[in-house]
Amino acid sequence: MPNEPGASDALIQLRGVTKTFGEGATAFQALKGVDLDIARGDFVAVMGPSGSGKSTTMNILGCLDVPTSGQFRFKGHAVETLDRDQRALLRRRYLGFVFQGFNLLARTTALENVELPLVYRGEDKAKRHELGMAALDKVGLADWWDHTPAELSGGQQQRVAIARAIVTHPDVLLADEPTGNLDSARSIEIMELLTDLNRNSGITVLMVTHEPDMAAFARTIIHFKDGLVERIDQGSGDRAGAGATA
Repeated sequence: MPNEPGASDALIQLRGVTKTFGEGATAFQALKGVDLDIARGDFVAVMGPSGSGKSTTMNILGCLDVPTSGQFRFKGHAVETLDRDQRALLRRRYLGFVFQGFNLLARTTALENVELPLVYRGEDKAKRHELGMAALDKVGLADWWDHTPAELSGGQQQRVAIARAIVTHPDVLLADEPTGNLDSARSIEIMELLTDLNRNSGITVLMVTHEPDMAAFARTIIHFKDGLVERIDQGSGDRAGAGATA
């Protein structure tokens, strides 16, 4: 991976990004030339109907897929030029992921689940414990460190998943329908937690959601339609300043 570039307010830039699946008569163009800037420290909700391109865009932003054409800059890196191993390194160094289904290991404790990214990073046991407990404390679950997922509520399980995502101190947290499996009260708790992490830890949050009430927590709401950014609205988030632009 290239050396760390100079700082810029635009943490993420997409220019003319397209994505086509398949070939010939069966080809489907999921993205049709997306231009997008996302500022450092923003809280962004991504919305749109099925097939709008939002999930494809999130996969590209998460370095899980690459554009068919166009430019993707992350912290100044030309991501579209990186190979698979370089993208994996970028993911491990800068990104955290939260999913609708929690994806916790059933037979391990909350702390052991949170420590997993540190295991992959090669941290020793003492360091894993220190960082894991700090992450659990940040999401309000330090006292539940020795409980398995079956002993936790849905909201608590999602908090553990968020702790796992932030234990490596990522620049960006990508959340895919993080409240999709939760009731209204637990959903609000998770959104308040994401807001707190964004505001007080400086983590840029990119969240896919179908729920306008949840999107309203964000500072910036990006609407996708037919493979393009349809419009960008301002949410109710209280962080002032410039957000995403298309």
